[in-house]
Amino acid sequence: MSAKILIVDDNDLMRTLLRGILRSENCQVIGEARNGSLALESITRNKPDIVFLDVVMPEMDGLEALQNIKSKYPEIIVVMITGNPSKENVEESIQGGASGFIIKPFNSAKVLDTLNRVMQDIKPATVIAQRDD
Repeated sequence: MSAKILIVDDNDLMRTLLRGILRSENCQVIGEARNGSLALESITRNKPDIVFLDVVMPEMDGLEALQNIKSKYPEIIVVMITGNPSKENVEESIQGGASGFIIKPFNSAKVLDTLNRVMQDIKPATVIAQRDD
C-alpha cells in the first residue's frame, strides 16, 4: 500500500522536484498547495496520510498550518521542509507534532530516507488499530 501524500511549498520548483522524487518511488502524490490555507482545504478534501510542509510561506506559514493540521487531523504525518533550519523552527516543529524535518536544498536520498522512517513509524499503529476492530 502506498501512502497518499500532499506537498505544500510556495516554490513551484521545490514542489516539482519533490513530486518527481516521490513518484519515482511509486508514492501517490494526491495534491499540492502553495500555502498553509490551501493545504488545509486540500487535506479536508483528500485526506492524505503524509504532508510535506514548507515552513516559510505566504498567507499561512508551515508552523501555523502544522498546528491546524495536528489539531484537526492528529493521525496525519507531517514532515517539515525548510531552507532555514533555525533551532527555533526545529523545536517548534517537533513540539507541534512534526514527524520529520528536511533541509533545503534536499536530495532524493534524504527525502526517501525521511519518508521511509515516518512510514515505519505509522505501521505499528495501523496494525494495532486492525487488531482492535
